[in-house]
Amino acid sequence: MTRVLQTLAALAVLGVLAGTAVIFGGLYNVSARVGHLPGVAAILHTTFRNSVQLRAPAESAVPDLDAAGMVALGAGHFDGGCKVCHAAPGPERPAVSEYMVPAPPHITEAVGTWEAGELHWIVSEGVKMSGMPFWPATRTHDIWPVVSFMLAVQDGMDAQTYADLTYKPIAPAGAPDTLPYCAMCHGIEGRSDNPLIPRLDILPQAYLEQTLLAYANGTRDSGIMRVAASNVTEAELMELAAWFGAQAAVPGAMDEIADADLIARGAVLARQGTRDVPACVSCHGPQAGPRAVDYPRLAGQSGTYLNEQLYLWRAGARGGGPKANLMRKAAQDLSDDDIAALSAWFAALPAADQ
Repeated sequence: MTRVLQTLAALAVLGVLAGTAVIFGGLYNVSARVGHLPGVAAILHTTFRNSVQLRAPAESAVPDLDAAGMVALGAGHFDGGCKVCHAAPGPERPAVSEYMVPAPPHITEAVGTWEAGELHWIVSEGVKMSGMPFWPATRTHDIWPVVSFMLAVQDGMDAQTYADLTYKPIAPAGAPDTLPYCAMCHGIEGRSDNPLIPRLDILPQAYLEQTLLAYANGTRDSGIMRVAASNVTEAELMELAAWFGAQAAVPGAMDEIADADLIARGAVLARQGTRDVPACVSCHGPQAGPRAVDYPRLAGQSGTYLNEQLYLWRAGARGGGPKANLMRKAAQDLSDDDIAALSAWFAALPAADQ
């Protein structure tokens, strides 16, 4: 028994000495050209797959990924934040990414046979010992459009469909140089047909300025807009705010909502205020007055977008503006039905120049 213990102790010492030599003596070759030792890549990949499957959200947590605008919004984010490593449907990967270890797979390979919840977890958490970063925001709900896009790739999205989804319009004379990048999602005049994307043509310049800066510095939480805002300078953000703030609002409402009772209930709620919280219309319009230049005007805004924002305010997951605490207080007691009614009423109103 003593000899066994002595042998184990000797082996332990030898292990420590070998590890010390590898770490401090530089014996392990970290060259990407050399790659992993045989079998290591397979072990890491198996560990990765099992780890994802253990931690991925349940199927019950997956929203409607076929909803209008989901694939397009996800494709727009992918084009600006992910394509540089994973390429897009059709083209090959850039040469630089091919020589990374591990090499980021082409998007058509990366989507593999993963389920929606598993893809969400991978995008949210990233992957250690690879170039895959975690989501650049604490709020992860806006990962679902990216998942919707990835599932569309899984189903065989071709290069032309991807190109159509990520088309960048040509900017008119005098427009900011960075406008085409923003217009991919928001349109040249700030009015997208995607219900998940807010209209910018109805928003005051001052509000747009503070919002873009909040996205850029991370005080307003959105992985999609954090990446978008970081792709341009602060001066360019101000140019974009001035451009969209100067656009004439298209008078028509974005949504056609047939539920008249829901709209009528929203009208009542929007005009109610308390000693601590003013009525919605006093800050957000219509006819909010000149003092409300720091607030978003909501008449004609997308009902889908408004609904999501009110849920975020109620959950305390939205911020970025000077009156964030006021909005959290205003939303904290709203029921799901209240949120639906308010969103429907504002969305049904015709937009007007502010």
